[in-house]
Amino acid sequence: MNALIIGASSGMGRILAQLLAEDGHYVGITGRRKSLLEELKSERPEQFFVSSFDCTSMDNTAELDNIVRNMGRIDLLILSAGNGEINKKLDYEIEHETNLLNVNAFTQIVTWAFNYFSEQEKGQIAVITSIAGIRGGRVAPSYNASKAYQINYLEGLRQRASRSKLPITITDIRPGFVDTAMAKGGRRFWVVPAEKAGRQIYKHIKAGHRVAYVSKRWRLIAWVMKWMPNRIYKRL
Repeated sequence: MNALIIGASSGMGRILAQLLAEDGHYVGITGRRKSLLEELKSERPEQFFVSSFDCTSMDNTAELDNIVRNMGRIDLLILSAGNGEINKKLDYEIEHETNLLNVNAFTQIVTWAFNYFSEQEKGQIAVITSIAGIRGGRVAPSYNASKAYQINYLEGLRQRASRSKLPITITDIRPGFVDTAMAKGGRRFWVVPAEKAGRQIYKHIKAGHRVAYVSKRWRLIAWVMKWMPNRIYKRL
């Protein structure tokens, strides 16, 4: 199998790249920090294909076409790139930067992948969204909203794949707190070690699950958040 990971220079993307390579797969790895990608490639030079670009400011379609040409084909695309900053002052620039990656770049990448797999007549798209997409949040409004956008967009693609009767799997991974640089703020609980989270995510991707929470107990939190009355939620 050939896989392409968007956002493989650090965090979950890097861990997933290593797990895929350990299983003998060929992996395209992308990210802004070329030195980190080259460092990863040095672990298994024959299995990693590097393409360094910033998906918020470049033509992602051209970059994706180019790396797939070098690999020959892909069967799986994993989107691990994401952004979210605590924004107590509600600074527009922070909200804008989040949306550039989590909405604009996300949309361009997953539509490219869906069209690619439609032509190929099979494939899998896996995106690391977040439990934050269940409801809005005062601390980082654009992060919660952009993750909700991703969750709903993936559902739309899943419906589209079903209507076309093509075996295109859409996997929505919704982590809670994972011990990476993305986990910000002081009030954190049920924090999952990065390596453990990566292995759980990889397991869900291999199983072709539609929606998965990491770890499983975050499914309970998602349920509570979804059904909590507004009069209580707005005071949190």
